Amino acid sequence: MSAFHLAQLNTARLRAPLDDPAMAGFVEGLALMNALADRSPGFVWRLAGEEAEHGAVFGVPGLPDVILTFSVWESVEHLRAYVYQSAHLDYLRQRREWFVPHEHHESTVLWWTPAGRIPSLAEGLARLERLRVEGATAEAFTFRRSFPAPVPARTPS
Repeated sequence: MSAFHLAQLNTARLRAPLDDPAMAGFVEGLALMNALADRSPGFVWRLAGEEAEHGAVFGVPGLPDVILTFSVWESVEHLRAYVYQSAHLDYLRQRREWFVPHEHHESTVLWWTPAGRIPSLAEGLARLERLRVEGATAEAFTFRRSFPAPVPARTPS
């Protein structure tokens, strides 16, 4: 087992309010995609419960049309398999129906966190901003340019 897990934060800007009929496919798919994530190999945690509606945060302060998803996985490979090699891919292919394309900035950030630690939403948003300002680094990266998990510091014996 690795000493680090992969955290991910994804943002998207909704084309319409969630109660708009144009968003019905997205809203109906939320529970299915969350259930798929929950049972996927390598899944550790996702934002849920009181913190999130349908497993996502809607209406970020100052950005009422933005939705966030936030999760932790055992590895980049496990998250990649869920995103691109499961039924999630069919859902992902429909994103242009529901979301406004991002204009020249990243919408997803990945970073390593110590296994057993759940990062905060504030940390995720700060990592996304860091990625947008500095580009991909070991502290904030993307699928296209990922970094290996840190090597744990050795303790003197």
